[in-house]
Amino acid sequence: MSAPTSLRDLYIDPSSAWAFLPSPTTAQPATSLEPSPSGPSYQWSTRPSHNSIFDLSPSLDLSEPSGVNVTNLFKALVASAVLQYSSTAIAMPWEVGKLLLQVQWVPRDAGEPEEPELVEDNDDAMSDSSNDDPYFTDPHATPTRHAAPRPTDDQGYVIRRSVLEEGTRPEFIIPVGSADGVWGMMKRIGRFRGEGYLALWKGLLTSCITEILSSTLQPLIHNFLQSLFFPSMSPFHQPPLLLPVASHLLTGFLLSPLDLIRTRLIVQSFISRYKTYLGPLDALSQILRDEGGLKGIYFHPHLFLPTVIDNALRPIVSLAFPSMLAKYLGVQISEEANPWAWGFVELGGSCLGLLVTLPFETIRRRLQVQVRGTAKPLKGCVELRPAPYNGIVDAFWHILTEERSDLPIRRTRKRRGSQSSVKGKERAASDLEEKDTGEGGWLRHTGIGQLYRGLGMRLGASAIVFCLAFFSFGEEGDGGWAEI
Repeated sequence: MSAPTSLRDLYIDPSSAWAFLPSPTTAQPATSLEPSPSGPSYQWSTRPSHNSIFDLSPSLDLSEPSGVNVTNLFKALVASAVLQYSSTAIAMPWEVGKLLLQVQWVPRDAGEPEEPELVEDNDDAMSDSSNDDPYFTDPHATPTRHAAPRPTDDQGYVIRRSVLEEGTRPEFIIPVGSADGVWGMMKRIGRFRGEGYLALWKGLLTSCITEILSSTLQPLIHNFLQSLFFPSMSPFHQPPLLLPVASHLLTGFLLSPLDLIRTRLIVQSFISRYKTYLGPLDALSQILRDEGGLKGIYFHPHLFLPTVIDNALRPIVSLAFPSMLAKYLGVQISEEANPWAWGFVELGGSCLGLLVTLPFETIRRRLQVQVRGTAKPLKGCVELRPAPYNGIVDAFWHILTEERSDLPIRRTRKRRGSQSSVKGKERAASDLEEKDTGEGGWLRHTGIGQLYRGLGMRLGASAIVFCLAFFSFGEEGDGGWAEI
């Protein structure tokens, strides 16, 4: 095909070309077809500025010189609070079940209740004179037996010998060892007469306020520390590890009273007459009044040291473990170059990090439940240790040495009757011994499982977050700018 000799056949009249401008009312010569400066012209629309309040109010433009629309700002704040409250309410039942499992005291000797001691009744209904007469005496009669009187305390109450005794267990305490996991504890709370399903949302308001303040304060503290110690750092440079760790640590320390109040509101009984605190404000006022004021609520050794360790260890693990795991595996990956591989490394790092952080979180919860000063002991809905712990090391040691981990505890029915043979008693004792050593195994003699209550729930949550990030990345992989 030969090239055209002239371009006249390819010429198109500008009046018949596509145009986004309205046609002029009066005809103009072809030489003066320049657009008027005041006339509208088509331009690519720029993307709207990012809204910092969860993108719930796109019309809220803070860059306008006319000022902020108060109505839109109020609507955006209300929508943000409702969204945060709803998301916290969805996760709250699992958090309540995990926390109650962490603080529940399961002693190693929490086996079957002891058999009532039987004593012979030598006092017959007949008089002494009739007993002397052999005519009224049955040579084959066996002496009657009855249960020995139980020992009582100074106030006349029967002393509790085992945490599995139904008769001496307070009505507000959930039976110990009845739940083996978070889901089991949630079902147990809902079916327990003293709690109910509404008890799964204890401490919801305090948890929501804590989450909002934490997500707001941590970036502010991070930016303040960066501007203070690294003022000339470019936004494209990664700050040192110490900076985010310090921001999380300061945020957790400032909000530690709210975390203490939240823990006690969840642990206390849901029955009105056994409640210690009526709400968050009442809990704060009582703790400040009876447990040493602001100094006690912030700097008591049983609260300050666990707070520092817990809030410093979690960001260190989440930020340092993925890179350490990648170096250990001998692969060179980064978040920008290999996002999928980096997601797998982060998942593995978070799972390994739980093995380090969860025991310290459990010890912190147990020390938070203990009252100090002149405060009355907390009446919890689960079994709490009668004697207080003396610190982090003491709590760690006693959990390992005096508690058991084989939950739920299986109860065996023992035969009652005074005329059972000796062989039957020996057979029942041997069956019970085989049950304790066979089903429980080594978990029966150690409390290491008590330090990792809620581990399965945390692993499942990490896997769900990874899957959501994986699929969202796949959907957004084709997006972005493309060169034409």
